[in-house]
Amino acid sequence: MKVLFVGIGSIGTRHLKNLHTVASERNIELDVTALRSSQRQLPEETAKLLNRQILELDETIYDIAFITNPTTLHYNALKELKGKSKFYFIEKPIFEDSIYDIEKLGLTDKNAYIACPMRYCGAYMKLKEVLKDKKPFSVRIICSSYLPGWRPDQDYRKNYSAIKALGGGVTIDLIHELDYMTDLFGFPIESYNFKGTYSNLEIDSDDLSVYIARYKDKLCEVHLDYFGREYRRTCEVFVADGTIEAEFGIGSVKMPDGTIINCNEDANMRFVREMRNVFDIMQGKAENINTPTKANKVLALTLGKEA
Repeated sequence: MKVLFVGIGSIGTRHLKNLHTVASERNIELDVTALRSSQRQLPEETAKLLNRQILELDETIYDIAFITNPTTLHYNALKELKGKSKFYFIEKPIFEDSIYDIEKLGLTDKNAYIACPMRYCGAYMKLKEVLKDKKPFSVRIICSSYLPGWRPDQDYRKNYSAIKALGGGVTIDLIHELDYMTDLFGFPIESYNFKGTYSNLEIDSDDLSVYIARYKDKLCEVHLDYFGREYRRTCEVFVADGTIEAEFGIGSVKMPDGTIINCNEDANMRFVREMRNVFDIMQGKAENINTPTKANKVLALTLGKEA
């Protein structure tokens, strides 16, 4: 299998390692190329997973291309790669702040998949299973974390998340929450979003974003921030017999009667499940659960734009 990586930072490296894991499980031989933007030396453990590193595209046609560079560079990368790969794995969000015509980029809902690892989280999958037999009245989704703590060995002020011009900001960074909201409940009739920079973090991107989404039979609140000192990633669903609460950070689902279902697992497990599913999608064995069309709709909802 001929594979191309465009962007080999932290998330690209994670996908590269998981790609090798799943390919090994399935006895698939890999030939992996990294399209680099510089000649900066990669860590040895990353470099050994690559067959070659290039600075410019050649005539090679790849079986799959991983677009794992910064979101602001996705459009140009896809434009340059048009016709050079049979399938595309695009890191979330699909684009930064515009809804592009995917057909002009050579993308279809059959040849491209947009990352949505939260949907492969053990606690999320259990929550989705539990909700099949429940009728929610109200939903409260929270993702609160402290940006300087994301990568303690780096200056958070230089992280793309902190810089608006690079596509940073909690609204786009945590698009996972709106993605799984639409996976659980569909798209709302209408939604309202308020966002801005309110904390004392030294950033110019938005550090707080709050949504109210209205459905025919429920309201959904979404709270996203960069300044919560205690990591919290939860989904509370209010139903007739009480509240169902999924705690994604610790991996558990609490039922209305107080029963706690333990779903704790290694954090990388969701990414491995996702990679397995991508292989199945490419082989026609599974439905593409996050197409470019769906991802564009979620991005439009996130930005308050028309898809």
